[in-house]
Amino acid sequence: MDSFFSLLDSQSRSSWNYNTLKNFRQISPIVQTHLKRVYLTLCCALIASAFGAYLHIFWNIGGYLTTFACFGAIIWLHSIPPYQEQKRVSLLMASAVFEGASVGPLVDLAIQIDPSVLVAAFVGTALAFACFSGAAMLARRREYLYLGGLLSSGVSMLLWLHFASSIFGGSTAFFMIEIYLGLLVFVGYMVVDTQDIIEKAHLGDLDYVKHALTLFTDFVAVFVRILIIMLKNSAEKDERRRKKKRND
Repeated sequence: MDSFFSLLDSQSRSSWNYNTLKNFRQISPIVQTHLKRVYLTLCCALIASAFGAYLHIFWNIGGYLTTFACFGAIIWLHSIPPYQEQKRVSLLMASAVFEGASVGPLVDLAIQIDPSVLVAAFVGTALAFACFSGAAMLARRREYLYLGGLLSSGVSMLLWLHFASSIFGGSTAFFMIEIYLGLLVFVGYMVVDTQDIIEKAHLGDLDYVKHALTLFTDFVAVFVRILIIMLKNSAEKDERRRKKKRND
């Protein structure tokens, strides 16, 4: 066992050092420019999504209709050729607004319970996204792409769990297993999708709109799950305080 940990330690020391952190030569200047466009577009999509949540809070527009509208905008975006850049960016922003409105009920609930939970969930998601995307950029090319099949199996498992809970009825514990498993899967997708985008860009695929959409989907999926977990923890703390007051 000690030899195993010493091996891991020696590998981590050899692969993670100052030279590794400053060495971006494996990412060409063209790919670096592409990544800047991807992350800038992602930031704009997140702002648009926040605007969609804001619209729901004031006009209560979030629901199945906005969810279907989001899917429709994404399908429409994929059907448009890459050279129609302005139209595709507009559809990306529209899908982000609809996604924000669909998540709006959860955001509204968080504001009513404790607004600091909402801020903490967003900051936590942003930090996780930065850390795992950075790790994917600094790793060797295609190092984590093999995880794609495993994560796809995780998504299939999530779908079956959701299907089973909708038919047989699910407990709170069953729901939280689904949430934590989903969080693990989509955090993994942050790494895999980042490396996939870099590899595609090296091969000439510079469709920054599609790549920004991929990362936006990962970000929202992780954010929703972190927010649910934090809201549940906050509710449990409040319940303990109430019981303590009753006992006193």
